[in-house]
Amino acid sequence: MVYIDSWDDFVERSVQLFKDNPESSRYVMKYRHCDGKLVLKVTDNRQCLKFKTDQAQEAKKMEKLNNIFFTLMARGPDADIAEVTGKEQVEQQAPKKGRGRRQ
Repeated sequence: MVYIDSWDDFVERSVQLFKDNPESSRYVMKYRHCDGKLVLKVTDNRQCLKFKTDQAQEAKKMEKLNNIFFTLMARGPDADIAEVTGKEQVEQQAPKKGRGRRQ
């Protein structure tokens, strides 16, 4: 088991691993508070992908990965994960006007 250094590479490979074999894939998170380390692991019993970090910024990215896996598990491996990333949703929101007072 070798740790993957790049977050983007880990996300791509782990999503592809899940899509290839959704029946036997597992996604595990492990956090050690005393060390401040987060370890993510995706495996299908043949291939194991691991990512380790101690950066808070990458821990927040883990929430997006959770949403991607939740979508794939609920809608199936053929689901479009572009909806989950939220990039299109942010662009569609209209800007708020005023200070919140009603007129």
